[in-house]
Amino acid sequence: MPETLRHLGRALAFAVEAVWAYKLRSVFVASAIALGIAALTIIVTSVDGAQRRALEIVDTFGPDAVFILGGDIMSRAPGRRTMTLTWDDARAMERSLPGAYLVVPMRARMGLRARSGSRNTDLPALVGSTQGYARAWNWPLSEGRDISEDDVRRGAKVGLIGDSISRELFGDASPLGRVVHVDSLPVRIIGRLSYRGVGGGHGTIDDRMVIPLTTLTQRFNMDRKYFRALRVKFHNPERMAAHVENLRSLLRHRHGLTGDAPDDFTLLTADQILRFIGMLKGSLVAFLGVTATAAMIVGGFVLANLFYISVSERTEEIGLRKALGATSWQITAQFLFEAALLTTAGALAGMALGMGMGQLLSRLGVLEILFSGKVFLLALGSALAIGLLFGLRPARRAALLDPVAALRGEGG
Repeated sequence: MPETLRHLGRALAFAVEAVWAYKLRSVFVASAIALGIAALTIIVTSVDGAQRRALEIVDTFGPDAVFILGGDIMSRAPGRRTMTLTWDDARAMERSLPGAYLVVPMRARMGLRARSGSRNTDLPALVGSTQGYARAWNWPLSEGRDISEDDVRRGAKVGLIGDSISRELFGDASPLGRVVHVDSLPVRIIGRLSYRGVGGGHGTIDDRMVIPLTTLTQRFNMDRKYFRALRVKFHNPERMAAHVENLRSLLRHRHGLTGDAPDDFTLLTADQILRFIGMLKGSLVAFLGVTATAAMIVGGFVLANLFYISVSERTEEIGLRKALGATSWQITAQFLFEAALLTTAGALAGMALGMGMGQLLSRLGVLEILFSGKVFLLALGSALAIGLLFGLRPARRAALLDPVAALRGEGG
C-alpha cells in the first residue's frame, strides 16, 4: 500500500507539471467545463430559491384563505374586464358563504411617492382595504393598531406603514402618530406592519402603506363600486376544497355566469400557488438542465479531443516513462489526474461564474437564488465525473503505447 501511494503521488506530480506546461490547452479545457458548471450552479441555486420562495409565499398566504382577483388572470383574454368584484359580492359572502368569517376587499395604487419632513422615497404600492387587513393576511403589527370599521366608514386619512418604508422615512424611530404625505394626501400612521421580506411583484411586501379603501377611492378619484381583489378567510381549513367550490358557485350565480361561460374572476389558494410554482420549477429545470448537460458534454468532448492530441504530442515522454519502469496503470493514473485537475479548476471557475450570474439575475428580479453546500458538491462531483469519463479513453491509449515505438516518436 505505501508503494502504491508513492506511485500515485508521482503520477499526480507529473500531472501537475503537464497541466502547467500546456497552459493554453488547460485553459481551453477548464473554460469548456466552467460553462457547464455555471449553468448547473444557476439551476440548483434557482430551484432552491424557488422552493424557499414558495414556502415563504404559502406561509404568508395561509392555508385557511382564498384570494380573489377580478378577471380571469389565467387566460388574460383581450378585452375581458378585470374590475368584476363589487361591494354587493363582499356583503353576500359575509352574509351567506358557509364557513367564511372574514371578508376584506382591496384595491391598490402603484408608483407613488411618500414624504415625511425632508425625507422621501418611492412607494411601490398604496393599498386600500377595509377593517382587519393585518388579521386577514396573518400579518402582526409591530406597534399600533389595525384599520377599524370606523376608519373605513369615515374615509379617515390614517394608515399602516410597511417596515421598509418606515425605515426609509423614520429610521429606527417609531412612525406612530407621524404624518406621511403620499403625493398630496396626508396620512397619519396608526400602525406599523412587522417585517416579512417576501417579494410581492412590486419590490417586497414591506414596501407598502395601507389606508382605508374608502379613503383611497375618494382621494384618488377611483371607481367606488368595484374593487380589484378580495381576501376571504374560512374556519376549518381542512375543508378548503369545499369552501372554494361554494365560493365559485356564489360568484358565478351573482355574476350571471351559466353553463360553460368562463369565470370572470380568479380564485387563488395556497395549494394552487404551490402547484403553479412547482410547474415553473419544472420548466426551469428542464430548460436549464438541457443547457447545462449540453455545455458539460461539449466540455467533455473538448477535453477528450485535446487529450488525444496531447497523447500524440507526448509519445516520447510516455515512452521514456515506460522505459524507466512506469506501468500502464501509472500512465493511466497520470492522465486521469490531469483530467481531474482541469475539470476541478473548471468547476471552481464555473461556480464563481454561476454565482456571479445568479446574483445579477437575483438583483434584476429574474430569479430567486439560494446558495448552499449542495451546489459545491454537485458541481465538483459532476466535473470530476466528466473528467474521468471523457479522459479515460485517451489515458488508456497513452498507457497502451509500445515504449520502443513511443521513444522513436511512433504510435501517436
